[in-house]
Amino acid sequence: MIRHRGKRMKQTRKTSLQRTMVIYFVLIGFAAAFVGTEFVMDVSKKSLRDEVTQSYDQLAQKKIQPDDAFHPVLKLRNKAILMVAIIFAVVVILLTMFIKNITRPLQHTIEISKLIAEGDLSRSVNIKANNELTELGDTINELTSNLQEMILLSEDMCATSDRFVKEVSDMLDTLTLDRGQTEDLRHEMQVLNAKARFFKDIIHNCKFYGIER
Repeated sequence: MIRHRGKRMKQTRKTSLQRTMVIYFVLIGFAAAFVGTEFVMDVSKKSLRDEVTQSYDQLAQKKIQPDDAFHPVLKLRNKAILMVAIIFAVVVILLTMFIKNITRPLQHTIEISKLIAEGDLSRSVNIKANNELTELGDTINELTSNLQEMILLSEDMCATSDRFVKEVSDMLDTLTLDRGQTEDLRHEMQVLNAKARFFKDIIHNCKFYGIER
């Protein structure tokens, strides 16, 4: 019997995929805002301005070398590089999480769906997550199971049709009918048999996983 999705799906609370995406972008935005704010605060510090002014005064008085005069700017540059590295690390971590939790399961679902569309009903989507992608995989699996059961029922119908055609054909050999009636019956049985064989060829091109019959 075909199983209904509503009776089989687990009634569990799933994390929203949209919420996950929002969290990723918020984290990236927070990291960028934090680093940008830190950099602006460093540039705006009075101590930095005083240090730069003092360095250039000492350079003008030839008390220090030119390289030493740029020391405050170099410190600010190094801190800016560190901040960029932090943002890059955060983006890489979130991108890795995105690929693992969203892109890879989605690609797996697409590949399995293509195989199912080609007639390989033995395939099933296996996603270990707690979001809408898991629900999508369960829906595809349920659809495949129901489709397989319908095809197997059709296969039983074809077998019954074959037996019926054979029995009627045997009966025609023993009945007394005029030539026209006999030819008409045999033609109808040939048409029915041809359609049943065509249907069976389609069924035999499909692959199934084991289910109870």
